[in-house]
Amino acid sequence: MPALAGAQPVQTAAIQAPPLPVPAQVLDARLGVHPDKTRFVMELTEAVAFRVEPQASPASVVVELGNARWAGGILPGRGLVSAIASEMVTADRLRLVLATTVPVRIAWAEVIPPRDGKPPRFILDLEPSAGAAADRRAVGSLSPLPGTGGTSAATVAASLASAPRPPIPPKERPKAPELPLIVLDAGHGGQDPGAIGVNGIHEKDVTLAMARELRRQLLATGRYRVVMTRDKDVFLPLRDRAAVARSNDAHLFISLHADSMSSRKVRGLSVYTLSDKASDREAEMLAQRENKADAAGGLNLKTQSAEVANILISLSQREKMNQSRRFAGLVVSSLDKNIAVLPSPLRSAGFGVLTAPDVPSVLVEMGYLSHAQDASLLNNATHRRRMAASLVRAVDGYFSPGAGRKRS
Repeated sequence: MPALAGAQPVQTAAIQAPPLPVPAQVLDARLGVHPDKTRFVMELTEAVAFRVEPQASPASVVVELGNARWAGGILPGRGLVSAIASEMVTADRLRLVLATTVPVRIAWAEVIPPRDGKPPRFILDLEPSAGAAADRRAVGSLSPLPGTGGTSAATVAASLASAPRPPIPPKERPKAPELPLIVLDAGHGGQDPGAIGVNGIHEKDVTLAMARELRRQLLATGRYRVVMTRDKDVFLPLRDRAAVARSNDAHLFISLHADSMSSRKVRGLSVYTLSDKASDREAEMLAQRENKADAAGGLNLKTQSAEVANILISLSQREKMNQSRRFAGLVVSSLDKNIAVLPSPLRSAGFGVLTAPDVPSVLVEMGYLSHAQDASLLNNATHRRRMAASLVRAVDGYFSPGAGRKRS
């Protein structure tokens, strides 16, 4: 057919489909057993959308990850998880079935973006369900998957739960050397705010932020285990804090605080060890204020004082007190030169929180919230990282003599 007069020639071009996103790969998968939960962690090359839903019968948890691939097969279980099976239910959707020993609830499920040199991680915390059936609420941002025609998650879970778990040969489970356990105590909490800074910050928030940063840096070394007396805004009696160290057979106990006083000119860090008589009047007054914090929890202070007195009387292991003093000295000598200290930073007082008779213990007063500069620094993440690094050097020096760096 002849072309019409004046018509423009038709131009054509190939239409290119947008490239498909590269599926995320699973780098590692592991289970961790804690006293109150079992944690499942997957390291990924990319962050992905996910969906999690517990099942009551058979007891299990189904996890679906979008745009992810993994040929993990069947993995052995630990804690509340008896086994894990994985399968690709579509070309870009990965399904995991975690068979559990009892019905469970989801305490936490989240994809953590890459940080601190670690890749993206999918973290799932499982706790025993309080009721007869599991909490069936789905968690995540991935839309439910329509029927795929494959084996159902319930069938997979039932198969996993009924399958015998072969014993692990002794050579495959070598006993790891025990790492030193450090208990970190974030002072105050809950209805007891502690000191209130000139900038309005509360001591309980400063100490918790510092304890979390110190825990992060200690664990990052791979040389220590860490237990926190509290990891949220709750109140704990002094004797319960010391009991955490004793019940966990801790190798070191570090209690973190921030002081306050009527004079707004005093600033700087100090480190306290236990003494039945305070090293000076200021230390004695500080110890009285901290010990009275137990009144906020409705405790009988007379009973508390009697117990502390009995512990002090029975404190026959003088070696532990000497070790506490040695570590306190390392804290001061290892501090970053930009961190201010009191003129006499090594002190002693009758702190109830330091009364564990068989655990070397110190109380670090990180500065004065009544001083504008100290209050500002303690509320600054960079300063907390610097102080935490100093404390890690002191810990290194304590467990490896000569490893601590001298203050310059």
